Amino acid sequence: MTSSVKAWIGLVALVFVMGALIFGAAGDPWFWQGWAFLAVFFAASALITQYLIANDPALLQRRVKGGPTAETEPAQRLIMVFMSFGFVALIVVPGFDHRFGWSQPPAIVALIGAALIAIGFFVIFLVFKANSFASSTVGVAEGQSLVSTGPYAVVRHPMYAGGLIYLLGTPLALGSYWGLVAPALMTPILIWRLVDEERVLDERLPGYSDYKRKVHYRLLPGVY
Repeated sequence: MTSSVKAWIGLVALVFVMGALIFGAAGDPWFWQGWAFLAVFFAASALITQYLIANDPALLQRRVKGGPTAETEPAQRLIMVFMSFGFVALIVVPGFDHRFGWSQPPAIVALIGAALIAIGFFVIFLVFKANSFASSTVGVAEGQSLVSTGPYAVVRHPMYAGGLIYLLGTPLALGSYWGLVAPALMTPILIWRLVDEERVLDERLPGYSDYKRKVHYRLLPGVY
């Protein structure tokens, strides 16, 4: 099975599972925020998948191998277990919020959340354009070189920056304030991941220490 077929099957399966979790928790098949979220998520993911198929199949192959079992670093395996639970909570909590009416944000909040998701995906797309070695696992591949252009000239971990925007936008897109608890808990774990990743890059990627001295911020310019 080719990487492109695996990517499309994986995306469709992921959207199906996410939909089952969202609507199962919400108990409402007419939960419009759930449908809107899935539409934005699928559209953005499909566009990036098709871009990689056409322009960078090697990166696509690296991206289809992810999750805790794909990590080679022990700390990263543990981090990804925590992140997996966090991603489930990210969409399940808003579903329960809708079912029980814990918070009832206006429709504009869902639209803002959808816009944040789109922005987060766009940042990740820029990362893929700049770095063909932007793997879903932590490590240094054979032949990998340092990338310091594009979004990497702004922060050292632009993919995580885009991911944080996505995490913030998801509960809002699903019409939930209580859902913001999930990204609040996931952010320290994400920072743990990138700090440990920098340790690996310092050891194995030539020039990374000099790059850190030039690009001071990890996620947000002027802040961190």
